[in-house]
Amino acid sequence: MSHQLDELDLRGYLLERSGLRGLEILEPSELARAAQLFYRDGFVVIRDILSAAQLSILRAGVDQAVQEITVLDPGHRGNRGEKRYSFGGSSHTRSQLHRPAWQMLLEVEPVHEILDVIFGSQNYALRAASGDFCLPGATSYQRLHSDVRDWQSEETTPFSAFHDPTGRVSIRDLPCPYICVNFLPQDVHALNGPTRQIPGTQHSRLPIPGLKDEPDWMRLSTVCPVAAGSIMIRDVRAWHGGTPNLSTEVRAIPNLEFYAPWFREPMVPGISHEDWQGLSARAQSLARFCVAEPGVTLNTQTTLRAP
Repeated sequence: MSHQLDELDLRGYLLERSGLRGLEILEPSELARAAQLFYRDGFVVIRDILSAAQLSILRAGVDQAVQEITVLDPGHRGNRGEKRYSFGGSSHTRSQLHRPAWQMLLEVEPVHEILDVIFGSQNYALRAASGDFCLPGATSYQRLHSDVRDWQSEETTPFSAFHDPTGRVSIRDLPCPYICVNFLPQDVHALNGPTRQIPGTQHSRLPIPGLKDEPDWMRLSTVCPVAAGSIMIRDVRAWHGGTPNLSTEVRAIPNLEFYAPWFREPMVPGISHEDWQGLSARAQSLARFCVAEPGVTLNTQTTLRAP
């Protein structure tokens, strides 16, 4: 079992066996195929989305955010497990949309084209600009999880998702309620903490296995190798989790999250009205529910745990 190996043996084990078999990595022009794989597997990977200039901007922005977050945590305890951090969980706005690098991601036209096909509409809306990163030496696995759930009380979560009072329909029975687009500022490979995705689980009502019960094939179901500048588009209901980063580099996957045209949860403003006005018309439309009122100053202070 991979979780019983020491770090040296785990390194060899992952180099030999990690990676989704038959992983298709598409070209930006393969819109119909992208939608088909997304509906089937709950995720799809597309290469060559970011230009060299966009990739440079994103890397610089991610590096700055990582430095600001980690300086608050000299022991590297993380806010998503040891040496693991949520970008959204490290801002009072639960978002990094105040940073120019994440704002730039809203302007990436190939992403619009793909999401238009997946959602079948242009009327989807930005939820947040977030993502996560893990530091070198994050040797543990993150438990498999889903990013959305049926409604729970406000005492449990500030977000109220789908609720059927009769109990007959779950959010997992519906079309995808919201999509996460992860952008890769660096190559992702077997040793630097690739995300593991369990294909086809977006509609599953089965209990998600804990780390002790998770079979090895799931631990090895990692989305790699994938080149920098690519994106992974995820149905947030699909089971996924982080893996060990045995490299010498930070692995970051900043994201944009988009609600389907028919789905909303409570929103937290993440971009000032002044910055929003500087976006293109399309980006303004996407961020229409995330913009603060004119004259309102957002608290964008970096924190280890968002309120």
